[in-house]
Amino acid sequence: MTVHKGYGLRRGAASADASSIATDAQRVAEGFVAPLGRRWAHVQAVAALATDIGRAVDPSERGLLIAAAWLHDIGYSSEIGHTRFHPLDGARYLRGEGWPELVVNLVAHHSGARFEADRRGLGAELGEFPFPDGPVLDALALADLTTGPAGERLTYDERISEILRRYPEDDPVHQAWLTATPVLRESVQRAQARLAGGSA
Repeated sequence: MTVHKGYGLRRGAASADASSIATDAQRVAEGFVAPLGRRWAHVQAVAALATDIGRAVDPSERGLLIAAAWLHDIGYSSEIGHTRFHPLDGARYLRGEGWPELVVNLVAHHSGARFEADRRGLGAELGEFPFPDGPVLDALALADLTTGPAGERLTYDERISEILRRYPEDDPVHQAWLTATPVLRESVQRAQARLAGGSA
């Protein structure tokens, strides 16, 4: 569908104006995620929280954090969900549209995607995207993993418990989170510490 075209930015535009990239990201996310029901409420709440916690990252990266928060779940859309692994599908779409590399890699690796990719046999495919370790990935984890599926605020432990209840024990998502939980807890805690310290 052409409705989604034209919102991507030139490759390498890492210094794009924060409000502009966030607005572009919101438009793309609305086109792909709004038809998916309550997931749209989740995405809107994650983006709002990412905006609120922007001081946990360098000012030059705040717009990219907010953009990634808007875009992190676009791969659930059947229009681009070719592998049915949403971080990979979303990142491939964004790369093709010329979004900044950091945004693409954040979407690819958000919230422990590498653990689920391994369970699904898609580790090599996800490896197309460099792992963006650092404060922005931590802040995205904090925003995503303290926001419930309908946009409600949760603690990290409440969110993980909700995920484990929602997926059966033999599901790759459930299995991945058994491994990912302590690693992502550290990521969330780092972001919280940066917020408490008032700097990235």
